[in-house]
Amino acid sequence: MKERLVATAEAVAIIQQLKEKHGELIFHLSGGCCDGSAPLCFNKEEFYIDQSDVLVGEIEGNGFYMSRDQWNYYQNSRLTLDIITSGPSSFSLETSMGVRFSIKSHILT
Repeated sequence: MKERLVATAEAVAIIQQLKEKHGELIFHLSGGCCDGSAPLCFNKEEFYIDQSDVLVGEIEGNGFYMSRDQWNYYQNSRLTLDIITSGPSSFSLETSMGVRFSIKSHILT
C-alpha cells in the first residue's frame, strides 16, 4: 500500500533547514482564506490545532493537519508535499527562503 502522505526530496531539504532554525514544525493545509489551499508551515508552539482539525500523518516527524471538511474530500487521496518558487507573501515559514510548499493530490485506487 502506498503511503498517504509523502514529501519530495526538495521539500524534505527545506523542512530540515527550517527545523534547524525554528525547532519542531507543524503543517496545516489552509482552508482557502489568505493562502488558498496551501500547506502552511509553522513552529509547533505557535500554531493552535483545534477539534475540527485532523492529523493526516507526519512528514519528517512533523504533524500534517487539515480541517475535517477537507479531510472528507482528500481521504481517498495520496498527498505529496513539494516546493515551488515563492509567489505572494505568506504566513508560512519557508517563504523567507524564496520558496513555498505546495500539495499535489492523486486519487488512491
